[in-house]
Amino acid sequence: MQAWRVHTPGEPSEAMRLEEVPEPVPGEGEVRLKVLAANVNFPDALLVRGQYQIRPPLPFTPGVEICGETEDGRRVIANPSLPHGGFAEYVTASARALLPAPDTLDDAEAAALHIGYQTGWFGLHRRARLQSGETLLVHAAAGGVGSAAVQLGKAAGATVIGVVGGKAKARTAEELGCDLVIDRTVDDTAGIAARVKEFTGGRGADVVYDPVGGEAYAASAKCVAFEGRIVVVGFASGTVPAPALNHALVKNYAVLGLHWGLYAAKDPAAVLACHTELTRLAAEGAVKPLVTERVPLAGAADAVQRLADGTTSGRLVVVPALDGGGSR
Repeated sequence: MQAWRVHTPGEPSEAMRLEEVPEPVPGEGEVRLKVLAANVNFPDALLVRGQYQIRPPLPFTPGVEICGETEDGRRVIANPSLPHGGFAEYVTASARALLPAPDTLDDAEAAALHIGYQTGWFGLHRRARLQSGETLLVHAAAGGVGSAAVQLGKAAGATVIGVVGGKAKARTAEELGCDLVIDRTVDDTAGIAARVKEFTGGRGADVVYDPVGGEAYAASAKCVAFEGRIVVVGFASGTVPAPALNHALVKNYAVLGLHWGLYAAKDPAAVLACHTELTRLAAEGAVKPLVTERVPLAGAADAVQRLADGTTSGRLVVVPALDGGGSR
């Protein structure tokens, strides 16, 4: 089969190589899946660069979430067992962790429903306890992780403010339903905070969803509301902020960490319950992964590089069989 492999960490466009390799053999408790679609995630770029908290043995195939087909023909969502990641024709995955792919979503959409939406749901509902009528501020609102949070926020009845980088991404955020869109290429940190305060009548954002870090976090701390909650999801900017805890004390707000992988490890029943809720929301049309591009397997390295460079909106999804032979 064909699979992208990394022999030496580096930039995706240089470190990823498309090779002919044997099909992976399932270990105990695992199943082999045919890859129908593999979503491109920021952790894939970090894995390739050798910067992720998990470092699989070299050589490895990146690709942390897929929609696949079991040997008995079921469509499922899975996290492949590294080092045999999803940018390949076949993967192995834990049999106990397989989730049914929603019938209302195609393969590419189903592949993109998992980690980003699970992260959003746990971050907004389990950690921040977002309530209907509250104001939610989402950084990188036009990206894969941010767009999921925007949709989940709207589904929860929140007023959503989206922060984006550039006019094209601003249009995407508007189409997603953001009630206010702020372009960080126009407004600096102080400007973003001022826009949020003005829009909320001086109150600020009740919940902030931050997958960016750096200056995005600085803006969040300036405009979070009394008893607000900042949910730290990741650091796509490359800068890990150092929060001033005296500021959190004086303004009465909370800084909450969210690592979805811990729920998968420590509370798998909660992950299944979340997937059931996401499937319901997808069936109602309340959420739908923003798949902006479906690329062939041969284009996976370029897709990961573009995501790493921050030039993409929504989700890029690798579909090994774009002619329809293995996907729908």
